[in-house]
Amino acid sequence: KMGNAESNAYQNHLSRFLPEEQSEIDGIFDTLSGSSGSAGAKNGKATKKTAYVREPLPEQMAVRLYNGMKSIDLSGKSSGLGEKIAKEQFVIFMSNLLKGNADEKITIIMRMISKTEGPVKGKQIQEFTEDLIMSVVHVLSYRKELKGWNLENTRDSSSGVKALASQLLSELKLADGTKPVGPQLMETNIDQSVIEDWVYRVPQISIFLSVVIRQGLHVLHSLPDQTKDIVNLVPGCKGIKGRGLVSLFDIPSIMYINSHLPAELQHKWQLLFSSRIHGESFSQLCGHIVNKGPCIVILKDLDGYIFGGFASHSWEVKPQFQGDNRCFLFSIFPSLAVYTYTGYNDHYMYLNHGQQTMPNGLGMGGQHGYFGLWIDSDYGKGHSKAKPRCTTYNSPQLSAKEDFTLDAMEVWAVGDPPESTGTKGKKSILDVDPQAQALLEMAGKSRQSEGLREPVEDEDDDN
Repeated sequence: KMGNAESNAYQNHLSRFLPEEQSEIDGIFDTLSGSSGSAGAKNGKATKKTAYVREPLPEQMAVRLYNGMKSIDLSGKSSGLGEKIAKEQFVIFMSNLLKGNADEKITIIMRMISKTEGPVKGKQIQEFTEDLIMSVVHVLSYRKELKGWNLENTRDSSSGVKALASQLLSELKLADGTKPVGPQLMETNIDQSVIEDWVYRVPQISIFLSVVIRQGLHVLHSLPDQTKDIVNLVPGCKGIKGRGLVSLFDIPSIMYINSHLPAELQHKWQLLFSSRIHGESFSQLCGHIVNKGPCIVILKDLDGYIFGGFASHSWEVKPQFQGDNRCFLFSIFPSLAVYTYTGYNDHYMYLNHGQQTMPNGLGMGGQHGYFGLWIDSDYGKGHSKAKPRCTTYNSPQLSAKEDFTLDAMEVWAVGDPPESTGTKGKKSILDVDPQAQALLEMAGKSRQSEGLREPVEDEDDDN
């Protein structure tokens, strides 16, 4: 009788997969078991048996996946004795994590966090989350799925992994509604219902698990309906190739910031300006970012703090505030966070240059003289004033010191470039008369039309 009931449950799980998915899962299971007649890892240590898994997946994640599979209770079968993963365990594991709801995922996730039953410490959840994010970066790099980004042209991911894990963990809410933080969180006992609520509210956990399983085990990774949740996890990257530039972004922060952009802008980022390539000049900055559509501005101060803002509209040089309530400010280092508009005012974004009466520079949020983020047109100086919070975005002071010195700056256009307004191919008066251009530069005036005629799409091939 038990065996019969078991196979019904098994059939129900199997029926969630399309026929071609079923055969793919069979194939993966056979490959995993076949590597030495066992899909297991002895005593929770990855041995030669997980060699197949080990390359695309870091060892500690292979062990966590193994513990998750082993935790599936096949009632009436003495599965606990052997080291081997049963086919049923494998299928139910896949079904719950790839097709299941938060309720079905949670017992497996609990076993991936800790092999023992009962509540877990915040510290164990932190370690699991860090392993999970690190595995996503690793497996996407291994499978060449980083879409033009790579570990060489981005900042080292290790601090980003920790920052993103802490950011996701800050969403944990205890039964009494409180959110423990810092050392207190590390030592708090957290039970299954709290983690279930967290997985339900924080979609990244399920998405990251899905990526690790699909890309790590190479299962169901190519079937069209299966990848929509991860299709914009990392945006395509243009404009950095061959330039020897290491971006201020790391892979985890790219994934995090991209997830906060409007959906239609998440598929592509293109480098417009880098102080390391284009020089430390405000007129160069304006020339490269004006009329280029929505952008991300990111900067690093001399103390190593990294922060920036998303501008929802093309930058224009004018003495008025611009943009709309989709703009936000963010911090990348030392902590990862996004600060969205409060409704208090509409001082979303501001860019001005060469005016006598108004402040000259690039700003976001707050007010003249008290911006949440400000770069002075006297390039190299800036401020982030928020006592205690920026009125527009409720952001704290983003830089290490209120008045900071700029170390590096990048601007990335996001989404598709705007249709340029009839300027393509037309020669500007400045092309014809280089002296006029030189005079403008000397006067510190930006060349408004500068950026409009640069080819946008083919930059990668040119480099």
